[in-house]
Amino acid sequence: MRKRMSPSGVLLVVLAGLACHKEKAPDAYGNVEAVDVVVGAEAGGRIESFQVEEGQTLTAGAVVGTIETTPLLLEKKQRAAQRAAAASRLGEIAKRIDTLEVQRRIAARAYERTQRLHAQQAATAQQLDQDEKAYKVLGEQIETERAQAATVRHDVEAGDARVAEIADKIEKASIRNPLGGTVLATYARAGEVTQPGQPLYRIADLQTVEVRAYVAETQLTSVRVGQAARVSVDVGEGKREVFSGTVTWVSADAEFTPTPVQTREERADLVYALKIRVANPNGVLKIGMPADVDLQAQAASR
Repeated sequence: MRKRMSPSGVLLVVLAGLACHKEKAPDAYGNVEAVDVVVGAEAGGRIESFQVEEGQTLTAGAVVGTIETTPLLLEKKQRAAQRAAAASRLGEIAKRIDTLEVQRRIAARAYERTQRLHAQQAATAQQLDQDEKAYKVLGEQIETERAQAATVRHDVEAGDARVAEIADKIEKASIRNPLGGTVLATYARAGEVTQPGQPLYRIADLQTVEVRAYVAETQLTSVRVGQAARVSVDVGEGKREVFSGTVTWVSADAEFTPTPVQTREERADLVYALKIRVANPNGVLKIGMPADVDLQAQAASR
């Protein structure tokens, strides 16, 4: 005859089965974050156009707006005219130096001839003094012109630098997106006046995100930078999706457990933060989404 199991025995078997199928608790809990960049204005002035909206996907290097450049263009024109005037003066000085050089060579020959005649007592001392003076005066005039040329040459170089500086400002008046990603927030509109360094919008590459999680001190021995991790998130209807990740950072300082986060010991006095980098090609992971982290299991491909 088949022996009938008692009700208490059946309960024990059921509990044992449930215990066997009970899933292992996550090693850590955290939230999804993104490495974002705040794009600021590089030039000051009125924003003429601004084609940036929250949620928009932008490519790296794309021009997304322009800042008024009329004052800069006028200043560049003025600086270029001043530079051209200095260059013209430099050319005039060069011509004067050439003329003086010719006169000095003639004066040098006259002085040398007078010296020979004076030695032969065929020229007076007064003639010798006059020719010597003419020769030396021309030399002094040439040195004066060369000093003036150096000053004007410096003005030309300074003018070139000022024109280049304004040209750079005009180039920076075009608002270029620094990296491909999704716009998270905008802080400006077309028609507003901005200043250099003023934030315009915030963007992040959501193709790769980070999960900031917290572990207790007792778990630190099992955590290392570069180790594989598994991140799982709730995608609705009781389903969870698992992503492969890599630990990229472990804090060296302890902190009190953040209110919305629990570790394995739940409300431990002190915890350590860590970051897990996770590929997010389909955009399933959203900023702020809670995630479970398994640091013990080997990362499996999605």
